[in-house]
Amino acid sequence: MMKPVLSTGLRWLWLVLVVIAIDFASKQWIMNTLMLHESMAVMPFFNFFYAHNYGAAFSFLADKGGWQRWFFAGIAVAIVIALVVMMYRTEASKKLNNIAYALIIGGALGNLFDRAYHGFVVDFIDFYVGDWHFATFNVADCAICIGAALIVLEGFLSPAGKHAKS
Repeated sequence: MMKPVLSTGLRWLWLVLVVIAIDFASKQWIMNTLMLHESMAVMPFFNFFYAHNYGAAFSFLADKGGWQRWFFAGIAVAIVIALVVMMYRTEASKKLNNIAYALIIGGALGNLFDRAYHGFVVDFIDFYVGDWHFATFNVADCAICIGAALIVLEGFLSPAGKHAKS
């Protein structure tokens, strides 16, 4: 028997759409405002820097000839499917878990769209200290990292040994 959707974590799918919309709008703004590899100072430690990432996090496998585009797209699809199933199996009241899953799904789909449409991911957030720059990233990457951190936090707040009362 199927559960009513609103009683499951799927109730939080609206957050996926918010992440995708913010990610898409920010990337479009960067592509329309800056030239590739152009930098715009925002704060003394923060720039917008338009870059193409053909790899994964930290440009992992970026120089491998193109096969990685579909490899990372496949991983993103698998993660999205797995997390949607997990959201369906999780009660809507488990907000932290469902918010985390939705953030990761939204980020994965934002970067998947880039990979499928452009052949690369648009990155533009550049934090630095002096001449040292952290890897350039985007809103989708932020959503994925925040979602992952929330999952870890949830693990500390609800250890596996604790069982919910039925």
